[in-house]
Amino acid sequence: MKVADSVAIVTGGNRGIGESFVHALLAAGAKKVYVGTRVPGGAKHLVEAFPGQAIEVQLDVTDESQVAAAAERCGDTSIVINNAGIFLNQTLMGAATMDAARQEMDVNFFGTLAMCRHFAPILKRNGGGAIVNVLSAGAIVAVPNMGGYSPSKFATRALATNVRAELADQGTQVSSLIVGSVDTRMASHVQGKKESPDAIAKAGIKAIEKNVPEMDTDPFAVNVRAALARDPASVERQMAAALKLDIVSTGR
Repeated sequence: MKVADSVAIVTGGNRGIGESFVHALLAAGAKKVYVGTRVPGGAKHLVEAFPGQAIEVQLDVTDESQVAAAAERCGDTSIVINNAGIFLNQTLMGAATMDAARQEMDVNFFGTLAMCRHFAPILKRNGGGAIVNVLSAGAIVAVPNMGGYSPSKFATRALATNVRAELADQGTQVSSLIVGSVDTRMASHVQGKKESPDAIAKAGIKAIEKNVPEMDTDPFAVNVRAALARDPASVERQMAAALKLDIVSTGR
């Protein structure tokens, strides 16, 4: 589908990759972008920069009543960008409780599922549209020192496959973005070269317009997939070694 003349909603749209998506969508000709933010006023800078085009919507994806309210308010939406995510930097075995893993699953998986469920009827009514899920290289290779984050992204990758099948008859396309190391607050702990959030958003626009089911958005993600294809056992050993060194090697 074409982004031009579309109406989009971006969860976690007030900063990082989400904010870059707002800019990229409008640059590609979107008529309007609803900017989802948990904190009231969090998208003020975008609303002021794009009057009448960037519309703030209070949206905590873990609160289904807010997701339902957003769906009711944003009934002209034709593109859903599921960008909101959380990484709490606790390992599965080392954490004192399972609270962090539950929260990561609640935001990254169940929040995405809630958005898909509530906006699917709207996308159908508006001609089919598109859903884009912002994932991670941690969705294709398990990263032990990312704790519950990597499993939550694996689950959301599978979710995209299922939702794509369920919504195929209504003409809704579903894309997963496999994102490597990006220069955002969430990835402030990550060592090494980081990609610009703008590059990820531009890749997302391409995925929408070319209807790409799954896209590696940057060289880091491409290299992770290639290494996994060549020698998955070696990649698993490398990820285990990184755990002992307390190095996070992939994340967005």
